[in-house]
Amino acid sequence: MDLNRFKPMDSTRVLFCVFSILAQILAEQEVENLSGLSTSPDKDIFVVRENGTTCLMAEFAVRIVVPFDVLAMNGIDLITEQALMTLPRGAEVQGKCGSTEAELQMSWNKDAYTFSLFFIKEAHNLSKGQDVVWKINKIQFAYDTNEPSHFGNAFNPEKHTASSHRLSAFVTPAGRSYECQAQQTISLISSDHQKGVTISMSEVRIQPFDIKIDFMFSEAYKCITDQREQLEEMLPLILGIILALIIVITLAVYHIHQKMTANQVQLPRDRSQYKNM
Repeated sequence: MDLNRFKPMDSTRVLFCVFSILAQILAEQEVENLSGLSTSPDKDIFVVRENGTTCLMAEFAVRIVVPFDVLAMNGIDLITEQALMTLPRGAEVQGKCGSTEAELQMSWNKDAYTFSLFFIKEAHNLSKGQDVVWKINKIQFAYDTNEPSHFGNAFNPEKHTASSHRLSAFVTPAGRSYECQAQQTISLISSDHQKGVTISMSEVRIQPFDIKIDFMFSEAYKCITDQREQLEEMLPLILGIILALIIVITLAVYHIHQKMTANQVQLPRDRSQYKNM
């Protein structure tokens, strides 16, 4: 009696467990490195997908400059040198999507280097209403000075992490992607004696939230530098059009004036001729 009574309950639990496992499998996120499709040799392309749809897309070229110490020839003093690196095409990628937080992480050289971008979406109350934006609120770069390809003869080689401080970068209205062709530089502070690591990003197109169409960015929000450069490129054209309009108006006014003058009665300059008129 007791066994028969609990059989339906056991079946329900089994079904619930099965559905829970299936939901977890379906909710798993896929991350793809599509840098091989980039037309630019320096630009990388990354896509994070959740439940079969794109939830984060990023395209950019990044250049990282890391200072490190080497022992001088006298064996006493330390000299600071710089390691210059870029993201390799074969970097391993991980990502996370969420309604208000997202993350993109790229690792290479057997995890000797890890470059991470952290995104957040937030709302600001304004007099005209609520303004919702997303931005990068943290950038982190972990590196190992034991890795010889960039840190040859490093003094006391070990692992370090460089992080941004109170970062608010690439601020973009919600529902739009951020685009900036111009180079932008962000400074990080390293755990290696507070050395400054420089991150330079260019050819940027990023959208970590609210992607409406699979594998497609939403309307671009261009950075101020790109807007200024676009205006500078258009300025000669605008001035040329204005000058052409001025010339056309001047010629039109002159032509109208000539016609009006021709239709007027010409009065003789010699006053003696007025008697014959």
